[in-house]
Amino acid sequence: MRIVVAVLLLLSLSSCSSKFAYNNLDWWVYWYLDDYIELNDRQEEQFDDYLNNWLSWHKRSELNRYKAHLERVKKEVTEDKLNYETILQHLQSAKSHWERVRDEVSPELAVMAKELSDEQVVTLFAALEKDNKEEEKEREEELKKTEQARLAKRIERIEEMVEERIGDLTKDQKQIVSTYATQYVSTSGDWLKYRRDIQNAARRLFVTRATNTSFADELIYLMQHPEAYRSEAYQQASTHNSQVMATMLSEIISVLTEKQKNTLIKHIDELIETVSRFQQ
Repeated sequence: MRIVVAVLLLLSLSSCSSKFAYNNLDWWVYWYLDDYIELNDRQEEQFDDYLNNWLSWHKRSELNRYKAHLERVKKEVTEDKLNYETILQHLQSAKSHWERVRDEVSPELAVMAKELSDEQVVTLFAALEKDNKEEEKEREEELKKTEQARLAKRIERIEEMVEERIGDLTKDQKQIVSTYATQYVSTSGDWLKYRRDIQNAARRLFVTRATNTSFADELIYLMQHPEAYRSEAYQQASTHNSQVMATMLSEIISVLTEKQKNTLIKHIDELIETVSRFQQ
């Protein structure tokens, strides 16, 4: 699924090189893919065909959606209509953007998955578990810190995220961040368990790929319904954190200075311009 991640990450670029990056996404995809699996010549040729189709579909179907979404956000900012409810709606729209890309690429990925050799499958899951262990190590290091230190780091990350879009925060806005940062629920442990659970389910499915006539359909279902592998606690915590984020942002937006509002609109305009360049 690094293919999907690469598509979405590149949409956040706003530099003059962004169109070049988007139009050369095949190179980026292979660069990401190389960490997980090495395709043979026949598989690369098949993957190239799929990737070209995905990119054509993405440019034809998705870029207009992104542009319309950004223009809607800009209108709400301009008219002071961006609030808790609309922010939650935008978070859901962003999730829908991801899900459409995921659902588009998963059938072809399932076809390719059936043709992987045993060695390629072992290499793939070994690489995924290596990532898991690195994440686990980072989490263990984080847990060694005091709660006060973890909270300070969370506040710093949130402030940086917001300031990238509106500029320096006022004293009151920093207080808002500090207040809501204490309400976040850590999901790192649940997230890592979810990763391993869904990867183990995929691993068990891959064992049957030579004899299971439903392999492709079952793999597509797994890729398109990852929520089935998220615990109830994880889903509740994620929903809670989204609500905290929406409340915090709505309060910050309600006290934007004129300069901050103009900075935010400029940032959105740059994103709209970037998407427009992708369409050319």
